Amino acid sequence: MNKRDYYEILGISRSASEREIKQAYRKLALKYHPDRNPGDKEAEERFKEISEAYEILSDPEKRKIYDLYGHEGLEGRGFSAGFRDVDDIFSAFSDIFEDFFGFRSNARRTRPKRGRSLRYDIEISLEEAFGGVEKEISFERLEICPTCNGVGGKSRQRCPNCQGMGHVTRSHGFFHISTTCSRCNGEGYIFSEPCPDCRGTGAIRKKKKINVRIPAGVDTGSQLRIKGEGEPGEYGAPPGDLFIVVHVKEHD
Repeated sequence: MNKRDYYEILGISRSASEREIKQAYRKLALKYHPDRNPGDKEAEERFKEISEAYEILSDPEKRKIYDLYGHEGLEGRGFSAGFRDVDDIFSAFSDIFEDFFGFRSNARRTRPKRGRSLRYDIEISLEEAFGGVEKEISFERLEICPTCNGVGGKSRQRCPNCQGMGHVTRSHGFFHISTTCSRCNGEGYIFSEPCPDCRGTGAIRKKKKINVRIPAGVDTGSQLRIKGEGEPGEYGAPPGDLFIVVHVKEHD
């Protein structure tokens, strides 16, 4: 099945600016958002489609490849496009949706959220690209705090600042503006005894080492996906993935 043109999906021209791309996505995301269309599978598929288009066109590198070579160009360079479900979208664009709506809803705070995927750039020689090579890489990622087992602390209680809502609303004349609660970071609760190691976040940053097998025939821009090596998920959701982006060093 042929994929639709990403610019057509968002209803914008091929010369659209970054701001115009974001505005178009915001308008359509609000229209087809699952919370506004409960149980509507058609709206959910449309939401996934516009999010896939935004994922590509909001990234300068991916947009350039798409403009030159289309969908086949992205697939040939290992860039995966599309989302398995709406939770993947909320995970990938969490900052954007918080910016759109002003706060995270209560339902979104307790919904399982897939862990953030990570990117690692690796440089290899032309000979290694031709024959393949195994490399040990080292990178930092968030991991579940072993001291509190990811809970964040003891004696959890409702945040007194937002009354457990995760956001606070302030009135300015006729306008009401909602923002994420700064005391609980939108979670709706705080700990009277936060974990001393993770300071109540439930996660700590640690260095991780793994061996990566780079197959023969890769080129600059090739991307390898290592499942489950990203950051941990929330509320029982799976971890994110690690994407290895290859850069082949030119001969001197």
